[in-house]
Amino acid sequence: MRVIVASNYDEMSEQAAALFAELVAENPTATVLPATGNTPMGMYRALAQRAGRGELDASRLRVFQLDEYCGLGQDDYRSLFGWTQRSFIEPLGISAANVTRLPGDAANPEAACASYEQKVIESGGIDIAILGLGPNGHLGFNEPPSDRSDPTRLISLTPESIVSNGPYWGGEDRVPRQAVTAGMTVILAAKTILLVVSGKSKRSILKETLQGPTTPNVPSSFLQQAANVTVLADQDAYRF
Repeated sequence: MRVIVASNYDEMSEQAAALFAELVAENPTATVLPATGNTPMGMYRALAQRAGRGELDASRLRVFQLDEYCGLGQDDYRSLFGWTQRSFIEPLGISAANVTRLPGDAANPEAACASYEQKVIESGGIDIAILGLGPNGHLGFNEPPSDRSDPTRLISLTPESIVSNGPYWGGEDRVPRQAVTAGMTVILAAKTILLVVSGKSKRSILKETLQGPTTPNVPSSFLQQAANVTVLADQDAYRF
């Protein structure tokens, strides 16, 4: 595991974008698992600027959706798919044909999750996973307790996640109580993992992620056992 500590959020975002751009230059048709949430947005803006200047061609990337709230269609503005489209897919000029959605509105979530995993396998697995760090150590919506062997599945949100998602929804009472998420098996098998972490509110959970025991109670702690992980954090998050 490599840890890169930046002086502030903007510097961290630029460094993450530079690393991602290098990976895309090496593999222009890579499969990518991009997170939503506030922290990766600076990285995505920096990538869009690179693409706009002609310094990055990400148009041939293949994107797999990381997670989704249950009960929302892909055209719902609140959906994580929509957020991924607006912040990552469209700014980088990625074709809709190269995107695999994880549908939160599937009539049979279990079958949809199984189909998603099969498509990941058929694609050769995830080349690059871009992850944020949940306040309770969740990756995607792999809420604690989640073991490293847990597959893509339907899951209930924890109180911590409902609180942290409250501002996005305009109140905790509006946050859906269930989600579907790419499994720990999918995430941890990624050939390269970029974990972006910002702010003093993430300081404690980042320390547990990097230095604590590997435990289902902190799903992100299993990153210690993954093959190629780079953690990009700002000083506020890394000041243990």
